[in-house]
Amino acid sequence: MSPLLNSLRRTASLLPIAALVASCGGGSGGSDTPALPSTVQVTITAPAAGSVLTAQTPVAVQAQVSVSGSAAADGTAVSFSMPGGSFSPVAPQTRSGLASTSLTGTTAGAHTLTARSTVNGATGTGTQTIYLRPQPAALEILVPAYFHPTTNTGWSQMAASASANPAVGITAILNPSNGIFTTADAATLQAARNLVTAGGKVIGYVYTRYGTGSRSLADIKTNIDRYLDLYGSSVISGIFLDEMSANETHIPFYREIYDHIKARGATLRVVGNPGLVPAAAYAGVTDAIVSFEGAATTFQNFDPRTSTPWLYTLTNSRHAMLVHNADNCAAMQTAVQAAASARYNHGLVYATNLQYNPTTQVGNPWASLPSYWSSLVGTVRAINTATALPAC
Repeated sequence: MSPLLNSLRRTASLLPIAALVASCGGGSGGSDTPALPSTVQVTITAPAAGSVLTAQTPVAVQAQVSVSGSAAADGTAVSFSMPGGSFSPVAPQTRSGLASTSLTGTTAGAHTLTARSTVNGATGTGTQTIYLRPQPAALEILVPAYFHPTTNTGWSQMAASASANPAVGITAILNPSNGIFTTADAATLQAARNLVTAGGKVIGYVYTRYGTGSRSLADIKTNIDRYLDLYGSSVISGIFLDEMSANETHIPFYREIYDHIKARGATLRVVGNPGLVPAAAYAGVTDAIVSFEGAATTFQNFDPRTSTPWLYTLTNSRHAMLVHNADNCAAMQTAVQAAASARYNHGLVYATNLQYNPTTQVGNPWASLPSYWSSLVGTVRAINTATALPAC
């Protein structure tokens, strides 16, 4: 057999094997194994989780997008959404894996902020819980003025401060004879008139025994009427309901009191004092709630975000704090600054260095103005005007 014929036969015998190897993906050619699907992860990096923001004020929002562990390609679209809010732009594109937009919240309360991105058919979603509060009003000072003008200079100090600081609202809680009287005390009436003339306000103290009925509605209404009849509506601009219940079962009791006050004067301000955050329904029977009464060190932990986020549905002028045991001016400023912050959302504030021990019930924190009264007024003025706090 010729050498050429043998060579042809050998070549022919190898062809099926080569074809088989090729069909199995052998050799140096590319693989036909399908690529793994992409995984998309979206993480909201701003604002921080649990942030308390102010409605109608734009805030920066950012989300980080990764695809299979690497930063998303530039130009990857991310859509943002939140009930009660609008975004500009709604669907920004990533740069170095980061997408940025601006959120303007419109509805106060707790909200879920969502960012979503789809790449190669895979979708990733990130969420963040944030809170919106209404636009805040200027801080006011709410003073438990449970002292007599003939034995204490507090009333004259309040009048002088109100006259010298017309931009700082000062409201004194008038408390003659624990709110039970049949005639107006002449000295107290004059002191109250002086404060109102100077630009301050006065509201009358009435205790309610937590709505248990140990003080009847008739007695409470009588106390309210005597403030308005004996001290006069030109002096009394509201009622302070002390010892208010926080339990929703007592709402009908306080509804009747609230309606009685408003029947006497629609503009009368009703301030309720449960001393803690009550059931949300109490917002409907008060114009302001003392949601904290206690020591300055305890006030540092005040945080309604997870337990009572409904507080953020109300403007700060509907929340009050009364802090005692704020030992010095610096402690007072710390408390007032905290109260003014978005998280605390208090618009009516008061702090004193006078001491009270709730366990032993020793002390009277409302027996006089704090030793740093002038600094308290100056601190509120500085916060309202966004200027430096006065030196302590």
